[in-house]
Amino acid sequence: MMAGERAPAALQGGVAVLERSIAYALGSLAMVTPEALARPTPCRHWNLHDLLEHLHDSMAALQEAVEVGRIACAPGPAVEVPRPAGAVIPLVRDQAVRLLGAWANANGSVAVCVEDELVTTPLIAGAGAIEVAVHGWDVAEACGQHRPIPDELADELLDLSVLFIRGWDRPARFARPIAVPANAPPGDRLVAFLGRQPS
Repeated sequence: MMAGERAPAALQGGVAVLERSIAYALGSLAMVTPEALARPTPCRHWNLHDLLEHLHDSMAALQEAVEVGRIACAPGPAVEVPRPAGAVIPLVRDQAVRLLGAWANANGSVAVCVEDELVTTPLIAGAGAIEVAVHGWDVAEACGQHRPIPDELADELLDLSVLFIRGWDRPARFARPIAVPANAPPGDRLVAFLGRQPS
């Protein structure tokens, strides 16, 4: 493969794993009911409603990354818009579909501006895939459903997690890893590495 072809190939690989993560998360979102929004989640201090709001914001940032070529890490003060109970559910589903469409139609841009640094689009897609898939797992757990991340996807995300997550990410962004047997399924090893207790 020639050097000029590597960036599009890497972008396609990043988009493919992000697409599979979004598809998995959408399956978990289908389980959510308004009655479940007050339930606790594997994310400390967040109930399901809080988690869905966070997931919506994360996916909106990923869409901004591919459409505008930047991620605003320090947005201005949020304006609270009152929403009826349960409105967050279709909001997050719609955002997931928009995100999928935005990355499927990526224009081949190879870098995204994050604060003052340029980050390659495949890296942004990979980091986004981890975020979306693992929060999809969190959603299913909060709904009382055992829904493992598919083995092949979990294997890829675990490889990416080992590359992306550093000591300073814990305990701020992720809890300490949880020990699991070496022969545990890939999905269990992934969520355990990210500080979650497998089902």
